[in-house]
Amino acid sequence: MRRSARCSKNWHIFADRLHPQMPKGISGMVEQKLTHDTVDYSIIIPVYCNEGSLKDLYQTLQTEVVRQNSARSHELIFIDDGSYDRSFEILLELKKQDPEHIKLIKFTRNFGQVAAMFAGYQLAKGDCIVNISADLQDPPRLINEMLNAYFDEQYDIVICYRRSRDESFFRIFTSGLFYRTMKKLSFPDMPPGGFDYFLMSRRVRDQILMNNESNPFIQGKILWTGFHKKWIPYDRESRKSGTSKWTFSKKIKYLIDGVLGYSYLPLRAMSLVGLCVSILGFVYAVIILFSKIFGGISTTGWAPLMIMILILSGIQMLMLGIIGEYLWRALDQSRNRPQFIIDKVYD
Repeated sequence: MRRSARCSKNWHIFADRLHPQMPKGISGMVEQKLTHDTVDYSIIIPVYCNEGSLKDLYQTLQTEVVRQNSARSHELIFIDDGSYDRSFEILLELKKQDPEHIKLIKFTRNFGQVAAMFAGYQLAKGDCIVNISADLQDPPRLINEMLNAYFDEQYDIVICYRRSRDESFFRIFTSGLFYRTMKKLSFPDMPPGGFDYFLMSRRVRDQILMNNESNPFIQGKILWTGFHKKWIPYDRESRKSGTSKWTFSKKIKYLIDGVLGYSYLPLRAMSLVGLCVSILGFVYAVIILFSKIFGGISTTGWAPLMIMILILSGIQMLMLGIIGEYLWRALDQSRNRPQFIIDKVYD
């Protein structure tokens, strides 16, 4: 029996409001309605100014994935994340070529790759869902191995992690630092090169969507679920066209989201630093006192006082900044703003 028999019902997006359990992401998408119209797998493709690679990506998916899995039904969901080039025009052309299998979502503006992924997850009808970038750096042929791991080996999560990457030294260094920090502070099983190319079952998808966060860290959500995982290493290829929109500032923001969202270590670290500074202050006070009593080292002068004030002030400002990050995220969550706003859906 095919594994898809486990999921007899499907969330189908067709109106103007969301199911109450889903993230409130749209102003024009969407009521979720139960139907029996499912497919074996959905491929989610966030798009942001990828006009140079979209046609090649579609042809590669057809050649290396769809034709290799002809017995399995599929759908391709492209999410245009506010592209300012010809990406959406090209997507419309592809939709005309393959209206049965291609679905399009168009955002009102750029909301970010993670928001685009979540929009695709909500629309997906697949028994399993594959996430792939539109720049062709991640080889589509690996989807075959992921599908086999899901349908034949019964894995709920299949993660393709980067063993190496054909990029500049700066990008390799910053990405490695980012994911090593995440591995150390929040997720011990995070691969050193990170991942954003993966397959997840419908029940993993449902768990992720039910957890409505304003600043989600998708890799953390997937690892946090605890479902049975398979890891597939690969070498990331060079970019075929365009430049990466994943800037250093976005990496920093995503790192903060991942650490503050899944680790109490920053708060514990602040307490520990406060304790250490207090002990140092006490020791310094004892030294000053003994120097005065026994006529030892002279303690006059502004230098020691200014050094202590600057050090303590810097530590206090750092702690206030960390607390502020937590408070901002709590405020952002309480506002319950949508993760994204959809302009049009081409189902």
